[in-house]
Amino acid sequence: LVSGAVALGIGIAGAAAFLYLPPLWALVPIVALVALARAPVFRSGGRARLRTDDDPEGVRDAFAGPTPPPLALQWGVADDVRADDGGAAYDLSYLFGLRSVEMQVDSEVVENVTEPDRVELRVTVDGQPWGTYTAWIEPVEGGTGITVEVQSDRKFGLRRLPQHLVARRYRDDALAAQGYETVERSFSLSQ
Repeated sequence: LVSGAVALGIGIAGAAAFLYLPPLWALVPIVALVALARAPVFRSGGRARLRTDDDPEGVRDAFAGPTPPPLALQWGVADDVRADDGGAAYDLSYLFGLRSVEMQVDSEVVENVTEPDRVELRVTVDGQPWGTYTAWIEPVEGGTGITVEVQSDRKFGLRRLPQHLVARRYRDDALAAQGYETVERSFSLSQ
């Protein structure tokens, strides 16, 4: 829906170009806008510190399971969630069902004696790298502390920016609904 708003904006700008420019010249800004919207120009990343009352083993199992807390906005809207060896697969449709993708989440758990346990989630979409989520899980007074580091494995175009803004707005609420308090968060967009 949000990407549809970007497409609608490009359509309105294209219509304005056709109204105010000769037809052949109107194609120039339209092609430029479409290219700009699709060109991979930014990479997202960030770090969050979370806290929960659950024990570290339960948190580790949740992060390594088929519906990891940091990916709630993905599995929450998926048409189908399937657990498989070492992770999960989500079928996601968009554009009113006209397009669909498969998101594959592969999880790896590293248990440590001297350091916090680590869960690494490598996410691909239709076989292409999408992002890596690394969570360090350690007991703290009265519960469990989790540090989650997120790094996109590819660049995204401007047409994906509205999705990032919506995710940024609702990410903490989705985590809170699962029992995780966001203690601190930093988020970045880079080239």
